[in-house]
Amino acid sequence: MSRKPELKGRAARLAQLFPTGRAQAARTPFVLLVVLLLGGGLIGLLVLNSALSEGAFQLDDLQRETKNLTDEEQALQRDIDAHSAPDALQRRARELGMVPGGDPAFLGPDGKVKGVPGPASAARAPLAPAPEAPVTGAAPPAAPEAASPAPGPTPASSSTPGR
Repeated sequence: MSRKPELKGRAARLAQLFPTGRAQAARTPFVLLVVLLLGGGLIGLLVLNSALSEGAFQLDDLQRETKNLTDEEQALQRDIDAHSAPDALQRRARELGMVPGGDPAFLGPDGKVKGVPGPASAARAPLAPAPEAPVTGAAPPAAPEAASPAPGPTPASSSTPGR
């Protein structure tokens, strides 16, 4: 018969912390907890991977749509530039029956007229003559009444101040 020796002091206190006998903790709940944690982690990774893949497909679709819209914007900008070119504007103005304006006159800051205004005439052919062809038609001299400012309110000048 083997008897356990009696412990005294510090060893006795430590021995009280250990369970007496061969009592084992049940292993089934621990194994079940580990399996549930591993399964939950795998399912979480699967859901995360699926969400990332879906986001990647959406990003690809949005990038393709952005490229198409950028191409369309550039084509529209080219059309606007073609319609805004000086020769295209001149052609459309002539189609509408517009003619080049006469000689301009400017109002100075003191209210005096600078330059001699002239009427627009339909007889002027080119809007911008070729560099080698000088302008032959001169505007007729304006009447003295046209050189004086008209009474009443005058339109605001769009020229740069100081000119």
